[in-house]
Amino acid sequence: MTTLQSVPALGTHPASGSLPSRAETRDQLSRATYDLLVIGGGILGISTAWHAAQSGLRVALVDAGDFAGATSSASSKLLHGGLRYLQTGAVKLVAENHFERRAVSREVAPHLANPLTFYLPVYKGGPHGAAKLGAGVFAYSALSAFGDGVGHVISPAKAQRDVPELRTDNLKAVAVYGDDQMNDARMALMTVRAAVDAGAVVLNHAAVTGLRFTRGRVTGADLKDSTDGTEFGVTARLVLNATGPWVDHLRKMEDPNAAPSIRLSKGAHLVLKRTRPWRAALATPIDKYRITFALPWEDMLLLGTTDEEYEGDPADVAVTEADTAQILDEAAFSIKDQQLSRDLFTYSFAGLRVLPGGPGDTSKAKRETVVTEGRGGMLSVAGGKWTTFRHIGRTVMNKLAALPGHPLAEDMEPMNRLPRKLPLPGIANPNAVAHRLLVDGPAPGPRMAPDTARHLATHYGSLAFDIARLANEHPELAERVHPDAPEIWAQVAYARDHEWAETADDVLRRRTTLTIRGLATDDVREGVEKLLADRD
Repeated sequence: MTTLQSVPALGTHPASGSLPSRAETRDQLSRATYDLLVIGGGILGISTAWHAAQSGLRVALVDAGDFAGATSSASSKLLHGGLRYLQTGAVKLVAENHFERRAVSREVAPHLANPLTFYLPVYKGGPHGAAKLGAGVFAYSALSAFGDGVGHVISPAKAQRDVPELRTDNLKAVAVYGDDQMNDARMALMTVRAAVDAGAVVLNHAAVTGLRFTRGRVTGADLKDSTDGTEFGVTARLVLNATGPWVDHLRKMEDPNAAPSIRLSKGAHLVLKRTRPWRAALATPIDKYRITFALPWEDMLLLGTTDEEYEGDPADVAVTEADTAQILDEAAFSIKDQQLSRDLFTYSFAGLRVLPGGPGDTSKAKRETVVTEGRGGMLSVAGGKWTTFRHIGRTVMNKLAALPGHPLAEDMEPMNRLPRKLPLPGIANPNAVAHRLLVDGPAPGPRMAPDTARHLATHYGSLAFDIARLANEHPELAERVHPDAPEIWAQVAYARDHEWAETADDVLRRRTTLTIRGLATDDVREGVEKLLADRD
């Protein structure tokens, strides 16, 4: 590992994009009265803050942990139309999901999303026949206006050329369709940046200790900065509770008698090294309703997911041995044993889906967004999924505009008058960015490695050039954080100065892929902590 010299915070004026200190942000949050305080920095809260700031409202966003630190960075990493929804006849929902998926992956964030071909293997004795799945993927692609090609059926031999670890015993045919995937933590972080660019003030690692009331109405929150213990408060005309699995906890702060509004479902995933390259993903039907995924992602293989009711503390959610065994057993339907060896494990994670309260199997529950207003006027929003994160933000904003008395309507631009497909920061063709990074390297020094250039291009877009300049100015930052990963130390300094990274986990788990690759060693963690401590 490289020996890092002290690299103080870089950039000291707004044009550089450097962030204000936490003390400056706390002071700013404490002194102003905001139109909207969003509590919760998952993608639902982030998207709402982004749209609210676009509409002209004065917006504050806080989170007890890191942005996307819980469920929003524990998804299946997919932007998808929802193939299984066709079974329930939800044709309109699939079409709407496809619209949002295409908008994000083609126009809003093409630098952060990439197309992925899916294979659905049809085995003898399986829950679905080839004719049914063939018709299903054709209809699915039709609802996407055939933007990813025409859903069709191919032979097992052809599928195995793209997925070498595909199990072909009793394999009758393979149905083919297209969706998209992403790095969810990076997508969330860029959305935070978009919200700030639009005027929002944000702070992570700031936990709500209590709500503020004025004549029985919720008018802000008291908070504690977990990095140094500083207590402060935020005053707002309206407070939005977007705390995901903790939504009912905050509702009880508003009204101790508030009845539960949600239930939780746990989804666990495993990350493994790949034994050979995969050029397509597997979506294997387990029963009539459930599918298990095997996704090539970040040079590895992502397996999952589970779907079972969860009643414990959201902070304690974790992958259990039972989860691991279930995921491996289900993956074994379509994947050869050598790819499922536990020796290949690099990481595992679990997230909690927020579902509307009520009876029934969680695997069959709709991923609906629920917006409620409490006794003290606090709005609570929960549910939904990653694919429709922009739509959810617009939905909440329309709800704000329609509140009784219209407290914010006069101060906000209507959603239908705002750009429908405003891009996220860094938008660029990632292939062009990677090419530029390789061609435009420093003349006297070594060129950037191709895998590093590709990684920067697909995780930062055009903002990758800022990281390249940082590496050029400080040669020690051009070195790899770990020899087996594409990340370089300049990304750590950039995360510190421009991406609100406060802890080693913020960097290793969400700003980079080092943790999920199983490479967050003690030496790496020590180096990251040292660089974070060098901030001004």
